Formats: sequence, structure tokens, C-alpha cells
Amino acid sequence: MRLLLMSDTHLPKRAKKLPEPLLEEIPRADVVVHAGDWVDTDTLDLLESRSRRLLAVYGNNDGPALRARLPEVARAELGGLRFGVVHETGPAQGRETRCAERFPDLDVLVFGHSHIPWDTTAPTGLRLLNPGSPTDRRRQPHCTYMTAVADDGRLSEVALHRLPPR
Repeated sequence: MRLLLMSDTHLPKRAKKLPEPLLEEIPRADVVVHAGDWVDTDTLDLLESRSRRLLAVYGNNDGPALRARLPEVARAELGGLRFGVVHETGPAQGRETRCAERFPDLDVLVFGHSHIPWDTTAPTGLRLLNPGSPTDRRRQPHCTYMTAVADDGRLSEVALHRLPPR
């Protein structure tokens, strides 16, 4: 099962549209995951219409229209793994322990908010992934997104993709 992970798209404030390389990945993915801070419903409509399956949450910058359509936390079994998606996990220090305590029933947690790519594993085995942002790099050298494969209870081929400058 091929996964496409993104977060913090912030459209149309940070960019007018999603980058073309990211859009080209959508039909290749079995599941598209978005960890919040959409800002506009047009992006949600676009991903719903182009994705085979969308697993998504709202973020702190998302207003009532998005919150009416999306949960704060989403969960799904994908490729034999228990996935969770949430926007914010708090400060980097102590993140693994905090998330493992909050989500003891998950194998993988996808999160956003910081725009900083993250890939770590908690002592409990919980894998934490933040794909960064495809539209707002903040203090990072590149805008980013992730892909991964979930199959037979294993997560593999986790890759962070750098997007070309706009």
C-alpha cells in the first residue's frame, strides 16, 4: 500500500496551489494522508476528488468549514499497521514519550504543525512522521512531503521528498 503524506498546505496564503510534483504523486498513492492546516476547503475538495482514499485531520489554522468536515484525530489500519493522524504534538523535546503515552494503540503517527520534517521511533515502537510542508518551508531549506509503503504490518520505503523552489 503506497502512502503519500503531507501537512501544512496553508492554501492560498502560502502558495496559490499545490506543487505539481506533489499533485503528480496523488494517483500513485493508495492513501493520501494530510495532517492539517489546510486553511481552505478547495484543497480538501481537490484531494477528496483525486485520492483513492484520504485520511486527514484539521489543524489549528483551519476554520469552522474544515472542522465540520474533518476530525481532530484520524485513525485507520493501513497495510496491517495502525495509523493515526493529528496536527499538533507539542514541543520536539519529549515528543516520542508524550505521543507514545497519548497513542499507545498506534504503530505510526503522522503529524504536522512545525513544518519541520521528522522521522523517529519512540521506545515503545511508535513511529512518528512529519512530512514538513509542501508550500511553506519556514526555516527549512526546502518544502517537503513524504511517501512510504505499508505492507504486511511493516512500514518501508519512507522517503522525504524535496520540492523545487517556486
